[in-house]
Amino acid sequence: MRVLLTGHQGYIGTVMAPMLRGAGHEVTGLDTGLYTGCTYPGTPAPAEIPTINRDVRDVTVADLRGFEAVIHLAALSNDPLADINPDITYDINHRGSVRIAEMAREAGAARFLLASSCSNYGAAGDAVIDETASLQPVTAYGKSKVLAERDIHALKTPHFSPCFLRPATAYGISPRLRLDIVLNNLVACAVTTGLIVLQSDGTPWRPIVHAADISRAFIAALNADPAKLSGEAFNVGRSDQNYQVIEIAQAVARTVPGCRIEIADGAGPDTRSYRVNFDKIFRAMPDFSPQFDVLKGALELYESFTAAGLTRDDFEGTRYKRTGTVKALMAAGRLDSSLRQAPVS
Repeated sequence: MRVLLTGHQGYIGTVMAPMLRGAGHEVTGLDTGLYTGCTYPGTPAPAEIPTINRDVRDVTVADLRGFEAVIHLAALSNDPLADINPDITYDINHRGSVRIAEMAREAGAARFLLASSCSNYGAAGDAVIDETASLQPVTAYGKSKVLAERDIHALKTPHFSPCFLRPATAYGISPRLRLDIVLNNLVACAVTTGLIVLQSDGTPWRPIVHAADISRAFIAALNADPAKLSGEAFNVGRSDQNYQVIEIAQAVARTVPGCRIEIADGAGPDTRSYRVNFDKIFRAMPDFSPQFDVLKGALELYESFTAAGLTRDDFEGTRYKRTGTVKALMAAGRLDSSLRQAPVS
C-alpha cells in the first residue's frame, strides 16, 4: 500500500517508518524536520525515505495525490509543548489535522488514520473506561485531539474511511528519543542521578504503551477492513498496562540498580488520571499483537541508556525534551512565534 506518514522524523515516526516498510508498504514521509537535532546515538540513524518537507498547515491536495492511506502523526506532541501557545496548538493539532484529512479525501486516499490520544479522557478518575466514555480533556493538547476527531469524523464517506487511534502514554527507545514522557523520564533520571523523582504524588493513573507497539497498531489498522474501522476510535495499549505513577516508579526501581524513589518538593495530585480498557482494538484488529510490558520496557531503556553513556546533562538538557527543544529554537530565531521555521537569511 502507498502510505503517507506525517511526522515521520519524530519520536514515534522514526520507529514506525521502518516497521511500515518491513510490513511491505511503500512509505513517503511529510515533516518539517523540527527535531532533527534530537537524534539519539543509542540507535541506528532514522531510516531514509522519500520526504515532503511541509508544515501540516500548508499541505495541498497535490502533496497527497497517489497515496492510498495517510497516517497522521504530526502534532505538537504533549501538554507542556501545547501550553506554549494554545492558539497555535489548535491551529496545528486541530485545524491542521482536519486540513490534512480534507486534502487526503480530495486527493483520493481511501484511509486516514489519526494518531489521537488517551489524553482525551482527561480527568476520568479511578474507573476503567473504554471508547464509549465521555471525553473530558483538561489540557489544550487533549482538547485539540478531541476537536480533530470530531471534525474529521464528519468527513467520512463510503470512499473515505477515517479512523482514530488513541495510544496510551508512549515509552521506549527511538532514534528521536524523548525524555519528557513518564517511563523514559524516570529511567533516565534513575540512570543519570541515582534517583527516581516524581513530580506528582504518584497517585494518577496512566496506561502506557511502547512506541513499537503503537506502530504495530497502525500496521494492523492498515491490514483491517476499512469499512469496519471507519469513524471508529480505538484505544491503543493493553488493559494490564494501566499503572499509578508510583507503580511505574517501582518498576524502574526494580530495574535500575542502586536507585531510590523521591517525591519532588511541592508535588501534588495530577488532574490527568485515567484507567483505560483496550479490548476493542483486539476485537477489530486481530493482527495487533503488542510485545512490551512495563518491566520489559524499563529494561530496554536501562540497557540502552547505559550502553549509550547517557549523562545527567543529557537528561536535564533540552535535546530530548520537546518543549525545551522548541523554546531553544525560538530563542535562536529558527522558529517564529507561530512555530513556523524562520527563513534563512
